[in-house]
Amino acid sequence: MFILLFILAYLLGSIPIGYLIVKQKGKGDIRKVGSGSIGGTNIARVLGMKYGVLVMVLDILKAYLPVLLATKFLCFGWQLSFVALAPVLGHIFPVFLKFKGGKGVSTMIGSLFALFGWNFALIVLLYALLYFSVFKISSLFSLTFSSTLPLICYMFFPEKSSVFLGIFLLLLIWWAHRENISRIKSGEEAKKKTDFSK
Repeated sequence: MFILLFILAYLLGSIPIGYLIVKQKGKGDIRKVGSGSIGGTNIARVLGMKYGVLVMVLDILKAYLPVLLATKFLCFGWQLSFVALAPVLGHIFPVFLKFKGGKGVSTMIGSLFALFGWNFALIVLLYALLYFSVFKISSLFSLTFSSTLPLICYMFFPEKSSVFLGIFLLLLIWWAHRENISRIKSGEEAKKKTDFSK
């Protein structure tokens, strides 16, 4: 059951929703635009904020649903932690796009939302409101929030498997943002724009 749930979660995470929407809109390969990511932030650069938000929500759901299903069959522990990692791995390394995908933030939120419920969602929302009221760089939000994941996971479930999950998610997201980190250091990272006109 664990193996089946892991594979299902990985495959759902691998569905390149942003890539498919941009292709369907006749805008070419999203991986050749902006940051090259298939996630919502880069989609917003091409199709506008409405589509960016849509992709973020769908990316959250493609992680939320398989992990929620896994909670019905597995107790929180090492197996469920690996299933929660699977959609994030799928999004960052999608089998359908030769393992070149997005940054994994939305899928991370979906996985942890399925595990920890609305209290986790509230933490994300409050942090986002506080962060974007002061700063405008989306990638820096992802990096700073992901840095708190080991602590957040431990707060909800104080066991080694939960801390491992938080640490591995932190490492994955920082690795996926390695080019953003270089641009932040050089002062070239693009700031977030809120434009729902498209």
